[in-house]
Amino acid sequence: MEFIAQNMAPIMFASLVIFLLIGYPVAFSLAANGLVFFFIGVVLSPYSGGSINLAWPLLYALPENFYGSRVMSNDTLLAIPFFTFMGIVLERSGMAEDLLDTIGQLFGPIRGGLAYAVIFVGALLAATTGVVAASVIAMGLISLPIMLRYGYDRRVASGVIAASGTLAQIIPPSLVLIVLADQLGRSVGDMYAGALIPGLILTSLYTIYIVIMSIVRPKSMPALPLEARTLGH
Repeated sequence: MEFIAQNMAPIMFASLVIFLLIGYPVAFSLAANGLVFFFIGVVLSPYSGGSINLAWPLLYALPENFYGSRVMSNDTLLAIPFFTFMGIVLERSGMAEDLLDTIGQLFGPIRGGLAYAVIFVGALLAATTGVVAASVIAMGLISLPIMLRYGYDRRVASGVIAASGTLAQIIPPSLVLIVLADQLGRSVGDMYAGALIPGLILTSLYTIYIVIMSIVRPKSMPALPLEARTLGH
């Protein structure tokens, strides 16, 4: 009992990993893991030597925190589900696919054109939704097969998609910045103003990297063949 009490954190983390590997949804895994180990922590609190300070009254505060001033009545956090919904609409409606196809055709004649398209569309999706999952899934499903079909190196293609998809973490409106603004007690506008220029710099660095790679390793990112260029025809 004392060993479990002294090593509660790594055991809790290992249990969460097991939940996720089994296939349970992340939200339910986090909630179930937290509640189960709360009960275990209350029972093992006397054996922890003071490292665990949990008691049953803490559980009563959960509904109050959720429905009180922390979540449901917090105007800042209410922006998160709306931005998430907007990202899902953008993905399911096909607008992201059309945007990626158009920009891909625009940059198609140059080496690395599809990579440029993925970066720019990633930045635009980030500025529209702020949802990393929507950006990465949309671009991964749409652009990865196309890039591989036209001879792009697998490492370059997957790296560009993964990197540009995470631009939603920093380019406003970012859900991470909304949460940080709530926790730090700052306005969301201040957080967005502070993150805009770094986000644009990061986008520029990705673009410069593709320019360098297209010169150093041109075979890893060829231009679109003539028959694949449909823009203007």
